[in-house]
Amino acid sequence: MVKKEKIENKIITKDENSETKKNVFSKDGELVVDIYETSSEFVILSAIAGVVIEDIDISVDKELLIVRGERKNPSKEPGKKYYFQECWWGPFSKKIVLPNKVKVEDASAEIDKGILTIRIPKIEEVKSKDKIDIKVA
Repeated sequence: MVKKEKIENKIITKDENSETKKNVFSKDGELVVDIYETSSEFVILSAIAGVVIEDIDISVDKELLIVRGERKNPSKEPGKKYYFQECWWGPFSKKIVLPNKVKVEDASAEIDKGILTIRIPKIEEVKSKDKIDIKVA
């Protein structure tokens, strides 16, 4: 059975005086992301395995999308000495500058098989006519 979890109420719009702004440049581990666009939306993908939804926060402060969370080390063995360590355990964050033509209020996020997917719809642009029709009176 594939476990797919929808992240409810995780994308929060905050204003410039928010708490998010104060801690934007803290020293956490950094997520790696892929960002692409389709004709209707921007999509952000990140491998985020080992993190529970309760430990993820996605917020927007002006044009900056911030993904924060914590990956807790599953090994509880006391006195362990690492032979080799590449996995990041602890707090992480990623700051992404958004294009100005997106509808943040309609954004969505979900986790499927350890992949976080954030979808942000584009604002539809009104197409202008190239030619003005002249009617005969």
